[in-house]
Amino acid sequence: MDEAFGSSLLDLCVCCLVKSLSRYSTDVQTLPPNLKDKLIKMMSLQGIITDENMRQVLHPGLQKLDLRDCDITDHGLIMLQICTQLREINLSSSDYKLSITSEGLKVIASSCPHLSEVCLRRCRNVSDEGIVALAQQCRLLQIVNVSGCLGITDSSLHALGKNCKILHSVDFSATKDKPLIPGINLVNLCCTASMVSDAGVIGLVNGVCSHNLKEIHMDRCVNLTDEAVESVLIFCPHIFILLFHGCPLITDRSREALQQLVGPNQMKQVTWTVY
Repeated sequence: MDEAFGSSLLDLCVCCLVKSLSRYSTDVQTLPPNLKDKLIKMMSLQGIITDENMRQVLHPGLQKLDLRDCDITDHGLIMLQICTQLREINLSSSDYKLSITSEGLKVIASSCPHLSEVCLRRCRNVSDEGIVALAQQCRLLQIVNVSGCLGITDSSLHALGKNCKILHSVDFSATKDKPLIPGINLVNLCCTASMVSDAGVIGLVNGVCSHNLKEIHMDRCVNLTDEAVESVLIFCPHIFILLFHGCPLITDRSREALQQLVGPNQMKQVTWTVY
């Protein structure tokens, strides 16, 4: 009972410290790592970590950092250079986030080689340059989510396939939101040319991670065809989650491929759209 009370009292103290963080900024910097981890977790849950206060709570042994819906920019990511043991980082947003770019990701890639999970959902200004840097320098990546990152193209998927052997879950859904339409003008042509295509998917699933990939989200990638689905089924024998709904160029041929190429009861989740 005393232990439970002590734990509760500690949480109350941490909560009070979070509310008055600006008053005790110098003192916070001297706290031991385990207390800083508690501060970070509580601040993350409240979405109040910023470029300004993050420096106070970071420490070299930090392994997990959840910055969902926090007001963080590339300047804040530069501070993560000291977090050389970082394993997981979540920079996702419930709305499109414009403050994170590939420049910040390149800093993380060069400083945090042990990263295993990176979530960048709806970081709209992230481009191939950042993902390629992560793939090349963080080869222990297991989970990558770039859903809604509109600057992602085949280059990112090729880099992940070439470098990340233990990658088992990748989400590149909704990386473009406009279909390729006959007769489009030059501006739209430039836009669609940068979409994820069958070639990118083939590069991913035919790479060093092919036998480890278990989950692929490629829904709402409007340039993909049946060839992408068939490639996943052929090269990824352990795939059990495959989402490709909202891909208007994929036909009933992919459903037939699922029946022919996948063993009974192997798939746990499959989604597609009938057009």
